[in-house]
Amino acid sequence: MKKLLVVDDEEKIREVIREYAEFNDFEVTEAEDGMNAVGLCKLHDYDIIVMDIMMPKLDGFSAVKEIRKTKNIPVIMLSARSEEYDKLFGFELGIDDYVTKPFSPKELFARINAILARHADTPDAGGEKQDEDEGANGVYEFKGLKVDMPARSVTIDGKKVELTPKEYDILFYLIKNKNIALSRDKLLSDIWGYDFFGDDRTIDTHIKNLRNNLGEYRDLIVTLRGVGYKFEV
Repeated sequence: MKKLLVVDDEEKIREVIREYAEFNDFEVTEAEDGMNAVGLCKLHDYDIIVMDIMMPKLDGFSAVKEIRKTKNIPVIMLSARSEEYDKLFGFELGIDDYVTKPFSPKELFARINAILARHADTPDAGGEKQDEDEGANGVYEFKGLKVDMPARSVTIDGKKVELTPKEYDILFYLIKNKNIALSRDKLLSDIWGYDFFGDDRTIDTHIKNLRNNLGEYRDLIVTLRGVGYKFEV
């Protein structure tokens, strides 16, 4: 049974999500603020978190930052605000999706199931077969860069690089399709796994952060003007 943590200071919102989740065979834990959510994540493991942004004691964005220090749990943010800044800031933190209130429980769980299905797949996020440059164990190496897909680990000269869950997914997908031009639409479709509500600037933001984390190997991700990106070696 999948474990869902619902974090919202509105009891009615938690009740709606709980009712629909339990109907879909989820085990549900509730938290009424970000501080409580951080504490629960230190003690327990969850398959996915639905997190409100505006809450007392600790807001959703701050709670995600704290949780990310110890756990890489997929997160869907909930908010009554639909400003693009909030969405992009959330994605920069590594959240998996952003849903505005009021929302349809049916749509929310379609997104939850899509995220869980993606994380349950092989770590390449694209599902293609491994090629000979990758190694039979799903480990890709180029000079001092080592990408261990099964372990969801990236190291540079032996030092671990901390990426967000979405940055891991993008990097794995790019490597799986190295030297192939990938449009922004294809990246959104294949990595997010459903029709995305935003625009291609979301991909640009993630690529920018991923490049910064790759340091001297940032240029392996090549920008194709008017098209998208490719991992080129």
